[in-house]
Amino acid sequence: MNQSFNSQLLDNAVSELGKLPGIGRKTALRLALHLLRQDEAIALALGESIINMRKNIRYCRVCHNISETDTCEICADKSRDSSTICVVENIKDLLTIESTHEHRGLYHVLGGLISPLDGISPSDIEIQSLIERVSKGGISEVILALSPTMEGDTTNFYISKKLAPYDVEITILARGVSIGNDLEYTDEVTLARSIINRVPYK
Repeated sequence: MNQSFNSQLLDNAVSELGKLPGIGRKTALRLALHLLRQDEAIALALGESIINMRKNIRYCRVCHNISETDTCEICADKSRDSSTICVVENIKDLLTIESTHEHRGLYHVLGGLISPLDGISPSDIEIQSLIERVSKGGISEVILALSPTMEGDTTNFYISKKLAPYDVEITILARGVSIGNDLEYTDEVTLARSIINRVPYK
C-alpha cells in the first residue's frame, strides 16, 4: 500500500517523481524532500528546464536524433562522412557511440527493434525512412550497430534484406560486444574497438 503524507502537495510530487524509470516511492520521497530543503530558485530552475526540454526538443527530420531544429547538429555537420550511416536502436545508443569518437559518419535512429512477441513490427520503427535515405544514393556503407540480442539480430536481418537491392556495404559491430548485452552497458573501449573492427554483415 502506498504511504500517504501529511501534505497533499508532497504526495503529488512524490507520485509524479515515482513515475520516472528506476525511481521507486522511497527514492521519490527522498528527491522531493531534498528539493524542499534547497533554495526555491533551484527547484524552479529544474522545473523550467524540464518544461523547456519537453516543449522545444524535437526529432531530426533526417536521422530522428533529438534536436532543437529540424535538422540535428550531426546531420548538419559538413565535416562528417555523409557516405556512412550508423544505425542504432535509440538515442542512448547514439550518444554511447558518439562518446567513443570513432564514428565520424552520420546516424539513423530506429526508435526500437523488431519484436513480434511485443507487437513491434518493421512498420512501427524507422526502417522505411532508412531505406529512403539509402535509395537516394551517396551512401557507401550502413553500419548496423544494434544490440546483439534476438531482437537486434532479427532487425539486422530484416534491414539487410531490404537494403540488398542497393549498392551499399552492410557491416555490423565486431562481436567484442557480448551477445545478449544491451549496447548502452558496453564499456567505451570495447565499443570503440567493435566500431573500428566492424565486419561485413552476412
